[in-house]
Parts: sequence; C-alpha cells; structure tokens
Amino acid sequence: MEWSDEGIILGVRRHGEAGAIVELLTRGHGRHLGLVRGGASSRLRPLLQPGNSVLAVWRARLDEHLGYYQLEGTRMRAATMLASSHAVYGITHLASLARLLPERDPHEDIYEMLEHTLDDFDDVAEAATHLIRFELAMLAELGFGLDLSSCAATGATAELIYVSPKSGSAVSRSAGEPWRDKLLRLPGFLRDDHDGRNGWSDQDLRDGFELTGRFLLRNVLEPRGQGHSDARDGFINAVAKHLARVAIP
Repeated sequence: MEWSDEGIILGVRRHGEAGAIVELLTRGHGRHLGLVRGGASSRLRPLLQPGNSVLAVWRARLDEHLGYYQLEGTRMRAATMLASSHAVYGITHLASLARLLPERDPHEDIYEMLEHTLDDFDDVAEAATHLIRFELAMLAELGFGLDLSSCAATGATAELIYVSPKSGSAVSRSAGEPWRDKLLRLPGFLRDDHDGRNGWSDQDLRDGFELTGRFLLRNVLEPRGQGHSDARDGFINAVAKHLARVAIP
C-alpha cells in the first residue's frame, strides 16, 4: 500500500530510540498516523513540529497497519509560531479539535480551513476570529452545526444578533429582545450580512468564544467525557492580554 498527500503536522511522539510517530491531518486521507524512521534526530526535529505543512508519502504492507512516512517540508510555520504564546496555544488547541475527527476519514474542507487558519496566525485578532470560525466549522463537520442564516422565531434574515442556547439557531433583534438575558450574542463577524468594514471588538471575540465553546462542550466534548483543552484557555488569555496591551495609548 502506498499513497502521497499534502498534510499538516498535528503532533509527534517518540517511538523507540530513534523513531517518531507523526500524526498528520491530510487533505485526502484524513487524520492519519505513521512512523518516521530517525524522527527523533536533531536533523528532523525542525521539520516534525506541529503546524508545519508537508508532502507525505505513506507506505505499509496492509492498509490497517501503522505504516511509514517519508516527509518533505513545504511550509515551515513552526519556527515563527513558537515565538508567540498565542500561536503555541493556538496550534495545540487546533490539533486537539482535529483529533475529534475519525481517523483516516477525509475532511478536505476542514483541512483547507486549518491551512488557511495557520497561514494567518501572525495577526493576533485575525487568529482569534479564524479559530472561532474553525470551531464553528468543526461543529458542523461533527453533525452539530448552528443555523445562523435566519431567525428561528420569525424567519427574518436581517439584524440577527442573538443565538438560542438550546437550539443553536439565530434570533433577530426584535424577536430576541424580551429574552436577551437568556440568549447568546452573535458577533457581527459570524453573520452573513457582515461586510467587515467595521472590524470587530474585544467583546465580539469574547462572544464568539462563548458561543462556540458552549456548543462544543455540550454536544461534542462532554458526551466523550472531555472538557475544553487547557490550550484553548491559554489562547483566549493570550489574545486578551495582547489586545489589552495594544489598547493602552
């Protein structure tokens, strides 16, 4: 058995004295593990860092075997990402989200979104909005997508500023006003009618993390006996500290 594919490194663990088991999210073969001979060496260590993109060749005698990887770096992001705390926490959290996907099951849209998210991680606020959108996409991929296209009560598509914490459906300003204290807030950058000209506020980011975090915890993590990763909290705190620093005149 042999195939080649694009991949993003999610994690690495040592195997034996010199080898390493590398976990990739690949474009066409999903989340897939393989053994890299000499993967623990100083020569390969810079390549085998989470967040790097690679061209992978996988070989095994049978499809169900672990198999062996040969990897060639195509985008070495880790060297710059390791210099900022939000990026370190961010790639760790993104990898934990990707591990919610079944192994060896292709999810090309998620792969492309992960690649796009990592490419824009230099800008802290952009990284935060991308990560929120990635969490939203993971909910949809796992069968728990939110309906943010129209008001659950009236069918309206304008002024959608709330989300029902029970149904995960959007609610318009007028329909939700009487129950505003019981509804989640829908940040503008997640709305279809948002043109991006007004950007987003710190509150928008907090609302976005509250929204996706609530449904990920209830629908995905708690049924598996899991909670949010420490890296998610670390990322949110790092973003908040950065935004507080740049807001100081």
